Amino acid sequence: MIKPAPTAPVGYLAALRSLGDGLLAMVQERVELFSVELQEEKLRLCQTLMWFFAAFFAGAMAVVFASLTLVYAFWDSARLAVLGGLTAFYIAALVVLMFAIRRYLARQPASFIGTKLELKEDRACIRNGN
Repeated sequence: MIKPAPTAPVGYLAALRSLGDGLLAMVQERVELFSVELQEEKLRLCQTLMWFFAAFFAGAMAVVFASLTLVYAFWDSARLAVLGGLTAFYIAALVVLMFAIRRYLARQPASFIGTKLELKEDRACIRNGN
């Protein structure tokens, strides 16, 4: 009778291949998730910048023309008072806008939260031996 060849090395190789395949599949899924989230972050940044620049342009034009109108209207009677008032108003508006932008940025969701959660779950599975 012919004895079959030992199967232990093949079993170990198969197990290592299976482990390697699983690890590569996990890494591939995480990289794909990260790339999707990166695209979302890029789109959100572009949208935010477009809205910011549109608002900045419209606001700057409104401020310039309103200031010119007020200075022209009060040129003979109270030009210094109008210029001082406009300066105080613009400083106050700047402070309010700085706080509003700061609050807006603080309320934005964390970046790449899906990737972080998946990696945390992977680590927990590895620690528990699953």
